[in-house]
Amino acid sequence: MRNGKQMFGTNGVRGVIGEMMTPALVLKIGAALGSMRKGTIAVGRDTRTSGEALAHALKAGLLMTGCDVVDMGILPTPALQYIIKTNRFDGGAMITASHNPPEYNGVKIIEADGTEMSDDEIIRLEDRFFTEEFDVAPWDGVGTEAAAPDRIEEYIQAVVGHFPAGIGEGMTVVVDPGSGPAALTTPSILSRMGCRVHTINARLDGTFPGRMPEPTPEGLQPLSEMVIATGADFGVAHDGDADRAVFVDTKGRYIEENYEFGLVEDYVCARNSDGLVVTPVATSRLIRDIAEKHGCTVDYTPVGSIYVARRMIELIDEGEKVSFGGEGNGGLIYPDHQFCRDGGMTAAMMVAVLASHNGRKLSDILDELPAYHLVKEKHHTADPAALVRAVEEAFAGETIEKIDGIKIVRDNAWALVRASGTEPMIRIMIEAEDPAVADAMYQEIMRVVRQV
Repeated sequence: MRNGKQMFGTNGVRGVIGEMMTPALVLKIGAALGSMRKGTIAVGRDTRTSGEALAHALKAGLLMTGCDVVDMGILPTPALQYIIKTNRFDGGAMITASHNPPEYNGVKIIEADGTEMSDDEIIRLEDRFFTEEFDVAPWDGVGTEAAAPDRIEEYIQAVVGHFPAGIGEGMTVVVDPGSGPAALTTPSILSRMGCRVHTINARLDGTFPGRMPEPTPEGLQPLSEMVIATGADFGVAHDGDADRAVFVDTKGRYIEENYEFGLVEDYVCARNSDGLVVTPVATSRLIRDIAEKHGCTVDYTPVGSIYVARRMIELIDEGEKVSFGGEGNGGLIYPDHQFCRDGGMTAAMMVAVLASHNGRKLSDILDELPAYHLVKEKHHTADPAALVRAVEEAFAGETIEKIDGIKIVRDNAWALVRASGTEPMIRIMIEAEDPAVADAMYQEIMRVVRQV
């Protein structure tokens, strides 16, 4: 078996429609998946204009290998994952390009337990794809298709049922689904929790007329304005498939995702102390600070939600107590709910966070958290691995961790240098309490980069 993936990245395969991403390619992915996971496969999609064509192609590949298909229609990725996990489907596939622009689309492969397919299994799927080793069924063995768009209700009820009835009463919230599938879930979830809900960009539209699928501070300016105009307690926005959630506070300020993680972590770990918090090496030290406050320990993984989810499962199987997990990008994972990033659950969790603070404003709660300065840069290069090695050699006398790329750890700062999983470049992240310390460490690293 090959050493690495060729088509699939950290979260599925993605490409521009009509160029790399075509129905022919997706049909072969479906046939490869159907050859590996015999049985009943659940399929969903986000709102992209190309979604219907690709979903039909995917289903054709599955049906030709004898799999039965249940089409869930348009829904968030975590909703599909929850339905697969709780209904014991044999696997699933989501047609989505997540946060990429409208011209992109892609496929995420989901296992029977609701997690994304592991790297080893993706390599096996790719091998079948490239060799066209498909188990094509005879005429009397092809699969059948059923539609089940109403199953999305199972997910909504599961999230709402996680919290005490009426926990959001008295709160006003603004939801920006970004014209994506969260329009079908998050406003309903928050309304059922007792919140008064306003929406923006809540019509399903794969051209994304209001903003791009990636929720950036600039793109969420209308959300911030609506939060201020309505006197809302917070605003929440989702990416293109709603596995992530990001927030603006009472004052309309964009909440950097590590601080979102910290707020929710503080709430969860206060109720589930002395456990493990699983997160990638790229996450802020704030997460460690809050974990330690509740007697929890941080367990670090490579960058990518699938590594976090699988590490959480592995630790639980070993008898460890896992309190919480997630990434510093708005993708949080709740082990008592499901092992994947879940934007709908995170939107609901923010209601619970606020309720636990007895009427205090979100902006005031945020201002009490420790302040860290984060530098994020990228540097394009023909040989990312060589550049990472050069940085490692230059800082060989310091404390270095090699969970993913190299992480240089100092008392007052840390820096992560790693090769991108999707482009020919390195990503550089540096964090310190003092911005001057972070900037100085960045210049140290860039001197090495310029010399190579």
